[in-house]
Amino acid sequence: MKYIVIMALGALAALLANKGIAVFNDGFRPVMPQFFENKISRKELAAMSFAISFGLVVGFGIPVSIGAPIILIHSILLATDIIGTIFNDDLIGNILAAVAGAVYGLLILVGLSAVVNVFKTLPFNFLGNLGSVSSFVVVSFAIFPAVAVAMQQGFKKGVITGLVTVVAWFLVKKFGVFTFGTGKVTLNADGIAMLIGTILMVVYAATSKESNNANTQLTSVFAEKVKRIQSNFIILAIMGGLVAAGTALTVVAGDPASLAFLKEGKFDNATITAAARAIGFIPLIFTTAIVTGVYSPVGTTLVFVVGIMLRNPFLAFVVGALVMVAEVFLINTFAKTMDKFPGVRDMGEHIRTSMSKVLEVAILAGSIVAGNAMVAGLGALFVIGVYQLNKHAKKPLVDLAVGPVAVISLGILLNILIWVGLYALPVVAK
Repeated sequence: MKYIVIMALGALAALLANKGIAVFNDGFRPVMPQFFENKISRKELAAMSFAISFGLVVGFGIPVSIGAPIILIHSILLATDIIGTIFNDDLIGNILAAVAGAVYGLLILVGLSAVVNVFKTLPFNFLGNLGSVSSFVVVSFAIFPAVAVAMQQGFKKGVITGLVTVVAWFLVKKFGVFTFGTGKVTLNADGIAMLIGTILMVVYAATSKESNNANTQLTSVFAEKVKRIQSNFIILAIMGGLVAAGTALTVVAGDPASLAFLKEGKFDNATITAAARAIGFIPLIFTTAIVTGVYSPVGTTLVFVVGIMLRNPFLAFVVGALVMVAEVFLINTFAKTMDKFPGVRDMGEHIRTSMSKVLEVAILAGSIVAGNAMVAGLGALFVIGVYQLNKHAKKPLVDLAVGPVAVISLGILLNILIWVGLYALPVVAK
């Protein structure tokens, strides 16, 4: 049963990414509309997916899963984001993506430690450093509404939106923990901050002079995005059911904390932890969904709660599917509130551009930090140098992909230099 569920989960997740219906990485979701509008090619889309997700797969997902009979869902779904974007969205591409996703899921289940063991054999194991590449993506993404406001409404309003976003993040981070009985609910600071920034962005657009002259009966860009998600509710329901079933079988977990509890058989604690995480992530998932038209294959992560509570894979599949459908249609309530503002359509281009610019900076910053951690000084020089020189190449890589590629190249180069005796790792004093 575990093999069937994990292979089906991997296959369907890769297919969802291939068709642009749902992707797991919150930072990659905003990139998808650029592909829908033919602003980037399939090759560039795959490169961006690799840039955003690869470091988290090998630097976070797989290491957390090692030593436990349970797989952190990041190990599978971050990789299926990459797999799905590689193939064309046609019949052959759909089949290849699904097969590749299924095979990957199987390999993760039977050989999870293989990747980590390969890195351990290297003179310099830079596996942990790769996780830093994407470390700033989610937190920095909260500032995109402020950037969009600055582009559309001017610097002053952009700064105001940015300051409100930062203050909101700080307040939620400091006071956003609530105790219920023996459990705690922690609000997600990144998601709440982005939600507040998005609301300000919509308010500014609705009250600007240009917006007052706009057609108040227009079909909002947000409603169009939500409609796209809802039109795929059946396949999303199946995906939610598979995730819930996999959790019920204790083959996957949604976060490191609940994974640790499940490993110890503490299902009550795991349920509380997973539920708290889901509540905290609702603003982040819903906000990115309505501005991109792309959902998450695990939704708001409530499907993990279903699996832990029911512990029956068949019942969990049914309830998980129903929960996913409910989520998909509840997004509409949030979107309709935004739709009432006239002039929102004008924001579309600014939203896409601001998302792209923020992601580029976040990935580059994470790559510089990762490179510098590998070899102080030289690492930062190497990543920045590769990034700038790439701009003058005959066929340059997309900016999002340059940083991660530079970090991986640096790791390989350092190992080669160690092998030939030209570089020695610094001795760390104990």
